[in-house]
Amino acid sequence: MTGLTDLDLGIEALRTAYQTGKLTCSDMIAEVLRRLEAAGDDRVWISRCADPALRATAATLDKARAADPSTLDRLPLFGVPFAIKDNIDLEGVDTTAACPGFAYRPGQSAQVVAALVAAGAIPIGKTNLDQFATGLVGVRSPYGVPRNPFDAAYVPGGSSSGSAVAVAAGLVSFALGTDTAGSGRVPAGFNNIVGLKPTPGRVPTAGVVPACRSLDCVSVFALSCADAASVFQVLAPAVPGPALGATFRFGVLRAEDRAFFGDAASEAIYDRSIQRMIELGGTPHPFDYAPFRDAAQLLYSGPWVAERTAAVGRFIESADASAGVWPTTRDIVMGGKRFSAVDAFEGQYRLAELAPRATRERAGLDFLLLPTSGTIYRVADLEREPVLFNSNLGHYTNFVNFFGLAALALPAGFRPDGLPVGVTLVGEADSEAALLALGDRWQRATALPLGRTSSRLPTAPLPPPAEDRVEIVVVGAHMSGLPLNGQLVDLGGRLERAGHTAPEYRFFVLPGGPPQRPGLVRVAEGGARIAHEVWSLPAEQVGALLRKIPAPLGLGQVRLDDGTSVSGFLCEAIATQDARDITALGGWRAFLATG
Repeated sequence: MTGLTDLDLGIEALRTAYQTGKLTCSDMIAEVLRRLEAAGDDRVWISRCADPALRATAATLDKARAADPSTLDRLPLFGVPFAIKDNIDLEGVDTTAACPGFAYRPGQSAQVVAALVAAGAIPIGKTNLDQFATGLVGVRSPYGVPRNPFDAAYVPGGSSSGSAVAVAAGLVSFALGTDTAGSGRVPAGFNNIVGLKPTPGRVPTAGVVPACRSLDCVSVFALSCADAASVFQVLAPAVPGPALGATFRFGVLRAEDRAFFGDAASEAIYDRSIQRMIELGGTPHPFDYAPFRDAAQLLYSGPWVAERTAAVGRFIESADASAGVWPTTRDIVMGGKRFSAVDAFEGQYRLAELAPRATRERAGLDFLLLPTSGTIYRVADLEREPVLFNSNLGHYTNFVNFFGLAALALPAGFRPDGLPVGVTLVGEADSEAALLALGDRWQRATALPLGRTSSRLPTAPLPPPAEDRVEIVVVGAHMSGLPLNGQLVDLGGRLERAGHTAPEYRFFVLPGGPPQRPGLVRVAEGGARIAHEVWSLPAEQVGALLRKIPAPLGLGQVRLDDGTSVSGFLCEAIATQDARDITALGGWRAFLATG
């Protein structure tokens, strides 16, 4: 067992150690148990699997691999220890949702837990949480406050508090949380780890105690985006989704939409994060946060509170003092009874009004870059102001599930006092793979520690997801910043590169407008190189673009000066008979510069 105190619990690191014979599952479990003992009463766990049972599970995996060496290849999470938020069922272990009187013993594991165990992962135990997953602070539990590994005076974030701390402290490789309003992201930000909140409905919630059943998601905490991706591949079937190229467009908060609650250090880290994203190839675009903010306020100030009442209100209403119902939790959950059926419909109508506005603000953007939270609070602060400060932490998180979006919380830096600060990428539905690939690039660029461990990022970068896109050459009003560029952007267009055609084209100003349009015609002689941009569109959107192209323009093959041919805008030669020839200028922008 010597030399294992620095064991890297990252999934790739464990896999490499198993493959090379430097580690067995039994060795790994022995080290995890040592770390758990050393952590002492950190309030992370509500219950743990018995030590003999953990050793037996590890030994069974070791024996299986000894009998069949292909076991490691067949089980993608072979010998990987993980934690489970205690509102998610683990067969034979009580589920409490952080309420002793609510406890029950499930006869089978939640679907997500069963999938992970089938993939070779080893559950270590059930983690602490804000009771009934109601809160973003991590202090609303009769089982105590999980110790923030960076400063125990500060909240660990919730509701998935214990799961986040277990990962950040190096007690497990990854952990399951849940995320209705931000519970899979805020704790990630406060613990310097990755928090993946999938698209609602992508990961099964069978066997999860509901908070708001229509919005609940199972989330993943990990030290790296690569580890989160490995877990997500087990939890959710692969589906086609967007990808991010070498260049991308991302939304940033306008000055008037910023809310850091007096935390200038966190705001400075957000500003540095914008710059870092630019360095990774992004172009920032300010957007109006109002429809997102207004939707976020519906979650706790609107009739969706009544869905929490529907989930556990009957139990809370009948529970006596011995049940251990947290007072703030009782007030929030039972507050849902003040809403009527009329309120519920009006809330739905209001959300329906906000959704298209939010969609318009996201148009042409690959994702939104937001603070994970505007600030962090001391545990003592929450004792003084339990509701308002909790609400502040959800300012940038509560809207995401309302709009069916995916999100990835990433470490972004440290305040001068040593507390971590995070940012979150909010992407469209099914964008998890794209966000994780960019998040991997982000982690390699920031070179921050992983949680509060000595673990390192996997050697190989996480590959971006494959995407069916069609490249299109544009030479005129569809170029960046010009009047028709919005047609490409609205269809999911992405600028890939700029350059010149082969020297075999003539270039004309076509009559009509506004806007003015050029005509590109291939000729046998007398041609020149013409400046262009290459954009790409999702393949399914090319037809929509074709419907927007008026005669005499159309799409055809354009030869580039590197010898390749790409689909692009061409013009019928007959339409140029009376058109002005601007070939000598070499491009549309040069023509526009002539006035």
